[in-house]
Amino acid sequence: MNRQSAPHSMIQAPSGAGITEGYMPGFGNDFETEALPGALPEGMNSPQKCNYGLYGEQLSGTAFTDVRPERTWCYRIRPSVKHSGRYTRIDLPYWNSAPHIPQDVTSLGQYRWDPVPHSDQDLTWLTGMRTMTTAGDVNTQVGMASHIYLVTASMQDAYFLSADSELLVVPQEGRLRFCTELGIIDIAPQEIAILPRGLVYRVEVLEGPARGFVCENYGAKFELPGRGPIGANCMANPRDFKAPVAAFEDRQVPSTLTIKWCGQFHETEIGQSPLDVVAWHGNYAPLKYDLKTYCPVGAILFDHPDPSIFTVLTAPSGQPGVANIDFVLFRERWMVAEDTFRPPWYHKNIMSELMGNIYGQYDAKPKGFVPGGMSLHNMMLPHGPDKNAFEGASNADLQPHKLDNTMSFMFETRFPQHLTKFAAQEAPLQDDYIDCWSDIEKKFDGTPGKK
Repeated sequence: MNRQSAPHSMIQAPSGAGITEGYMPGFGNDFETEALPGALPEGMNSPQKCNYGLYGEQLSGTAFTDVRPERTWCYRIRPSVKHSGRYTRIDLPYWNSAPHIPQDVTSLGQYRWDPVPHSDQDLTWLTGMRTMTTAGDVNTQVGMASHIYLVTASMQDAYFLSADSELLVVPQEGRLRFCTELGIIDIAPQEIAILPRGLVYRVEVLEGPARGFVCENYGAKFELPGRGPIGANCMANPRDFKAPVAAFEDRQVPSTLTIKWCGQFHETEIGQSPLDVVAWHGNYAPLKYDLKTYCPVGAILFDHPDPSIFTVLTAPSGQPGVANIDFVLFRERWMVAEDTFRPPWYHKNIMSELMGNIYGQYDAKPKGFVPGGMSLHNMMLPHGPDKNAFEGASNADLQPHKLDNTMSFMFETRFPQHLTKFAAQEAPLQDDYIDCWSDIEKKFDGTPGKK
């Protein structure tokens, strides 16, 4: 593997109470952190003069009148208006936003792709993004897009901000560093990162080439799902999500900031690094999460529960019962149900399901769905196990069985997901995927009591 180190260093907060390896635990917590002692005001948000000559600035992730507003107070070397100037429209042709419905592409169908191969080109977080599907409307802030990222090069004195979306990043290969306004997040396969709307960051390659999946959330922020009768434990626990400690750069060097706004990309030239937040406090921050800490629950006597039991995060739609996005994880687990067809059953769903394979083998598709690959089953289109998976599960000796060496996920949305031209014409689409059900046999026998 090609290994690259970070091009710039950031001054981080010292270790202290509640801080572990540069991160603070908790989902939705009110955090406070400072990279220099006394940089964070005590007992107030907006003092007449901030220590060290810093500027106070609020970053809001919700309306001020929300029941529990999500906001972070930043104390920075320059206010953000100094990191913004006249913008020039630029083109990133492989990064698309909804509504994006190419006339010569058919999205109705069951689709599966092999891993998108790496390129010999130097590709950054921006130039290496490849949109696979879009859903909803970025302008009305509903729906999502799914992407593959192929990153081989760090961003050099270049920064990015999405005004459109929150990004959920799911690495499959390689290691990345997100140098953000609020601190540093490093992620590797089997981890995820959540990057809030409006956050400025630079992406560096720690170990490459890097490939992974991105869910771009146009709608309400991701939150932990309601647990109902499951209660307070298992699934994704809030304490396992980690926010970065404060870190800043004080560098005056010609730089570029690219902003994604209403599906368009604009660039401005600035004279310094915008990652200059010396201290911050609040509940609107980037997070990382180790998928290996997800504790699955399931049937322990009979029957197969719905896959919603494996939901890690959900972004509500405002319409009860159907999410804007659910992020669902299928990881190692024990299968113990009696007299039960244990793999996912055949079904049609009001939600549109895009799946990705991080590693190993998915139980409903033993062949063809390889690590780095994706599949799409759009709303109300039938899907389920292939013949071999069905026959194996129907005739298996139902002893307790450890489903091992597997980690797949699903980006599920209430909206239909439309293929991009890249997904339909350039990505390695498996043309024969639909044929995986062609040899399923009629087994009907009208004899009473016959199974």
